[in-house]
Parts: sequence; structure tokens; C-alpha cells
Amino acid sequence: MTNQDIVYVVDELATLFAEQGGNEYLGEAVTQAEHMLRAAACAEAAGAPDALIAAALLHDVGHFTRQSSSGEISGHELMSASTDNRHSHTGADWLAAWFPEAVAEPVRLHVAAKRYLCAVEPGYYDKLSEASVHTLGVQGGPMSREEVAEFERGGYAADAVTLRRWDEAAKDPDADVPGFEHYRVLLERLAESD
Repeated sequence: MTNQDIVYVVDELATLFAEQGGNEYLGEAVTQAEHMLRAAACAEAAGAPDALIAAALLHDVGHFTRQSSSGEISGHELMSASTDNRHSHTGADWLAAWFPEAVAEPVRLHVAAKRYLCAVEPGYYDKLSEASVHTLGVQGGPMSREEVAEFERGGYAADAVTLRRWDEAAKDPDADVPGFEHYRVLLERLAESD
């Protein structure tokens, strides 16, 4: 990947955050971009590695829709009342073209991690926001024992669970967090390493 490609893809992400990022986020008190920036700030505050900070920042990129020369990011609308838009997979597939697996795979698994935590951790379900409870039902509900075992055997499960906890914590409308540009160098460095 050339330096021009790297700058281009990070510019594309900056545009998505600036334009579609201001959209309502499934009934939460924050916008889509605010939510993603709050998740990244949680990761950074926890001293997470760069790839996991990037995954936290970009975990919901599959909710965005944009056609560009760098590829289509999601052909889906936001989750409807009864349909899962599979934003985790759509976003991860797009990210995998530009970033290492350590960024894309926790993004792919962050919805599965919610289902997992609801199945294995008493009280986790009670911590979910109303919107997150709704989407849990659309996404398949808590995992079965077989699904739990399969999830635990997979790579990046631990990172996805950590990301999921930041995802749920990233809905405070009063949190003061850095903007997208704060993460530009980190994203460029990760894209360069892929």
C-alpha cells in the first residue's frame, strides 16, 4: 500500500465521521461518531494496543454507507425493527482491505461478543441500554452453549469481549473525548503495517 493510499483511506474515514457520523445512533443519546469516539477513548484510557484502539474507533463503521474508489462500506441501512444489518461483518470486511486482522476481527466479533456476554455473565444483560437490548433480539439473542464454545475457541474472542465492554460504556453524552483527528497518525501507522 502506498502512502497516498493510506492517506486516502484515513481521509475517507474522516469524511464518514464528519458526514454520516452526525446521524442518530439507534435511539441512544449520542450520535454514531460520538459513540465510536467514546469507545476509542475508553480503549486509550485502558492502555490498549493501537490495533484495539483502532477497532474500538471503527467498530461501527459498517453502519455507514459510502461508495468510493476504496470500496463500498455497507450497502445496508441501520438496523430495522426486525432485521440485522450485519454491520459487524460489513465493516470488518471493508476494514480488512486496509488494516491488519487485529483491527478487523474484533470489529467482526463485537456483536457476537454481546451475545456471548449475555449468555455467560450474570447481570450483563441488565447493563444493556434499551437500544442494545432491542438489537440483541434482532441479532439472535444470547448464545447457546454450543455457540459459546465455538466463540471461545475462535481467535480474537478476548479482544472482541473487551471491545464490547467499551462499546456499552461509550454512550455517555457528557463524555469529553478527542475528535477523529486525534487518531489519524495511529490509523495511518496501522494501515502502513498491513
